[in-house]
Amino acid sequence: MKKLTLLHSNDFHGDFVPEVIDGIETGGLPRLSGYVKKVRDEGTTLYAIAGDLFRGSIIDEEFMGLSTIDLVNVLNPDVTTIGNHEVDYGLAHLLFLEKCARFHIINANMFVTMNNARLFEPYMNIEIDGIRILFIGILTEEVLASTKTEKVIGTFVDLEDAVREVGIICDNYRTRKTDIVVLLTHLGIEKDRTLARLLHEDWGVNLIIGGHSHTLMTEPEIVNGIPIVQAGKGSHQIGRFDIVYDERRRRIADWKWECVPINEKTAEKDELMEELLDFYRNQTDMKYKRVVTRLARKLTHPARNQETELGNLYADLMQDESSFDIMLFGSGAIRKQEFGPIVEFQDMLENTPFDDTVWMLEVTGAQFRKMVQHILRDEAWEGHTEFYQFSKGVRILYRKSTHTIEEFKFRGEEIRDDQRLLIAMQNYHYKNFDEFFGIPLAEVAENRKPRVVATSVNNIVEEYFATHQGLDAHVEGRLEILD
Repeated sequence: MKKLTLLHSNDFHGDFVPEVIDGIETGGLPRLSGYVKKVRDEGTTLYAIAGDLFRGSIIDEEFMGLSTIDLVNVLNPDVTTIGNHEVDYGLAHLLFLEKCARFHIINANMFVTMNNARLFEPYMNIEIDGIRILFIGILTEEVLASTKTEKVIGTFVDLEDAVREVGIICDNYRTRKTDIVVLLTHLGIEKDRTLARLLHEDWGVNLIIGGHSHTLMTEPEIVNGIPIVQAGKGSHQIGRFDIVYDERRRRIADWKWECVPINEKTAEKDELMEELLDFYRNQTDMKYKRVVTRLARKLTHPARNQETELGNLYADLMQDESSFDIMLFGSGAIRKQEFGPIVEFQDMLENTPFDDTVWMLEVTGAQFRKMVQHILRDEAWEGHTEFYQFSKGVRILYRKSTHTIEEFKFRGEEIRDDQRLLIAMQNYHYKNFDEFFGIPLAEVAENRKPRVVATSVNNIVEEYFATHQGLDAHVEGRLEILD
């Protein structure tokens, strides 16, 4: 029998700096790196990262991901896969960053549309202590919405095609010497479940290590006999498989999994990582450590699929003195769960890192109802679908058990089917309108030609913060969900 420890992280999103929670320093790359080093010193260990290293911090933004690559080089994972935010700085820049990485990046199904050439190595075989592990990286179109403007990049359209690609790799590269097969995915927990159900038993997939939905798990989900795991997001915890491999029978004899908290009780700091992180922090602090506003109190955004204080604040400030009636602010565009009361420029940029243009469209009441019905579909409560924060004046009462909208009002009046409303949204949501709202953009564009009404979300946010001190926001029942 041989023992193997397989560590894994996902969705760092620039979460590099530790926090003090209940008097205990928690998370941060120095302690995460210290934990990985400690486990490696204790025995046979591999470390994998399931996508989305980029976006979410000034340290990442200021250096367009190059600082992140530099830091992860010190973290030294054995294998990583691509997440949807890896393409946020552009395809060409991603390929440049790959050249700077001293770790392996795999993906089986991103390709150049002109000649179907793969952009990355699709798989990686790692042999450690006589155990041979095949890693395969998977990402689908469903989580690559930000690449709509990249005409030369594509992925397989759906999970079924991605599954076939897994089969091709397993049939061609899983040899008699392969002991364990791991899918390193960036799909979200719901799609990982579907993926597991579609896998052929003879392909021999043993584990699915995922990302994208930021699911913090207390135990694996077993689907089709395959354990599926995620480790939340950021550097505050790490997933850990402890595997016992039976060499004689050529199979996993036993395994256990846990999500280990990263704090001063579980890990010492890696001094090299702390020194490098301090270098980048000093570079950004000089530029971004200035106060832009003081809120009345700390505001929260605890979950993306509900009305939140921060969501109302941002939706309202975007709609204030605008030419449209309702702002639909993407819940996922708000990155912090707590914000303020003192807001520095760095905090502001980290909270809304996906600076974007704003589009205005005209919809009928009937079209708007259909859009809201699509936003509130069952997948919104289970997975990682797009969700929205509504500006003031909106009142929606939705019953999940019957899938019905029981109240649908604007400024106290029921929204009529023939009523015309001017709505606004960020460019990312406009570019993926059909998918995110369940109605063709072409149909809505017949009402009035959509147009850009602002070139930068953060331009509006910064000016509003600078001219309004003591801002406050509350959950008001704009969106109420009944079971």
